[in-house]
Amino acid sequence: MDPVIAEIREELQTVIDEKTRESFHRFFKEDVKAYGCKTAAVTKIAKKYWKLVKDQKKEEIFTLCEELYDSGFLEEAFIVSTWAANMKDRFEPEDIDRFRNWIEVYITNWATCDGFCNHAVGDFIEKYPEYIVELKDWARSDNRWMRRAAAVSLIIPAKQGHYLKEVLEISDLLLTDEDDMVRKGYGWLLKEASRLHQDEVFAYVQAHKKDMPRTSLRYAIELMPPERRTEAMKKDWK
Repeated sequence: MDPVIAEIREELQTVIDEKTRESFHRFFKEDVKAYGCKTAAVTKIAKKYWKLVKDQKKEEIFTLCEELYDSGFLEEAFIVSTWAANMKDRFEPEDIDRFRNWIEVYITNWATCDGFCNHAVGDFIEKYPEYIVELKDWARSDNRWMRRAAAVSLIIPAKQGHYLKEVLEISDLLLTDEDDMVRKGYGWLLKEASRLHQDEVFAYVQAHKKDMPRTSLRYAIELMPPERRTEAMKKDWK
């Protein structure tokens, strides 16, 4: 075990909060492996140890990330999300292969999926927009977290008004997905896109609401005015 990883794990043991540990059962349908640390405490640890590793070669830091991921602990995955996002200026095109592998191998719940994809993968796509086609491939995956990743990786760009065409294309691919986590993921994506493209997202919802699951529809229209929400809810949905 790398000495830095050993120190991180020792420190996480010192900030366990029993109420937080118990609360994980309410937030996840899946079984999660967690120390039971508050997010603020984990963030502080991530920042502290980032200062110790940030000057290492990118490949060495990625290896540390994989060692953290390999434990299966939720808090250690959160540290990976922080460190990976901190390296956005050092991303190279071939890193998408590693990121895909991380999602396939290590991501097992919505929190680790969103923490990693909202920032690190989203930052990668902003830097290399030609790789947005990769997300469309993920949307066709048999892996539920890969499909959710296809949507939530564009959350921040969509909030900023970017990639509307691709947002709608990915929503098309996920439109009738049977998995609730995927439905919530692309509904959330549409909601964020609606901040600056409300007319386009409303038109999309109106055109697809006969096939769009209720969960996705409700997410998508959440930020819209009451009259539009009412209009979108008029007909039956799945």
